[in-house]
Amino acid sequence: MRKKSATPNRSFKVADQIQRDLTELIARELKDPRVGMVTIQSVEVTPDYAHAKVYFSLLQGDPVACAAGLNQAAGFLRNGLFKRLHIHTVPTLHFLFDQTTERAADMNALIARAVASRAQEA
Repeated sequence: MRKKSATPNRSFKVADQIQRDLTELIARELKDPRVGMVTIQSVEVTPDYAHAKVYFSLLQGDPVACAAGLNQAAGFLRNGLFKRLHIHTVPTLHFLFDQTTERAADMNALIARAVASRAQEA
């Protein structure tokens, strides 16, 4: 009987390690003024570890300029990951702005507005 592969679990572990290492690399070694207070929300790695989508959010600043700065520094960050990770293939990084927090705030505002209008009607 064949044993089940542990690659999905390993993929999650690699993505988690990339997230932790990128957070540290961006905070300590990246000097691009376009990149402000960045929080890495999640990392999705392809099964062959060739590419990684890195979702980030910003405390303040322009998300388009920050994404451009991060994508321009992707080679530098990949090199830093290569020194830290002990895997054969370090993925090419693709940075994407994560709008989940903004959408959640908008939904909370809509809900609060609906509750307030219902309270005024009653």
